[in-house]
Amino acid sequence: MPRKKLTREITTESPPIIENNVETTDTNRLRANLEKIKEHPGVVGYIFRNTSSAAIDLKDPSKIIDYAIISSSALDAAEELSTLFNLGTAKHITVQGKEVKMLATTIGENKLTIFMEKTVDPEKILKKLRI
Repeated sequence: MPRKKLTREITTESPPIIENNVETTDTNRLRANLEKIKEHPGVVGYIFRNTSSAAIDLKDPSKIIDYAIISSSALDAAEELSTLFNLGTAKHITVQGKEVKMLATTIGENKLTIFMEKTVDPEKILKKLRI
């Protein structure tokens, strides 16, 4: 007599994946704040970078390389000057040129530079930026 095949259906439920990474949450909030800030009158754009990605949003894309170089140089110079003169960690720096003002800051592992017209108050931008 042939044997009957016994089949069982086994279902397993995996627990839901909860992303509890504070850095990812802060980065998402920071990006959301940047979207609001770029709509602020007088803001030319921003460069946002961390260890895994970079985002550049500028109104004049022909100047991306120029802005990227000055952004990186300003943040590096701020760190070097802080170390050289034992100033501690710089929260942010503001550099003003003939036509454009630049606000550079580091928030956690995120480096951010916001470019704006000279008439824009960088303190107002900082208040909108904080997580």
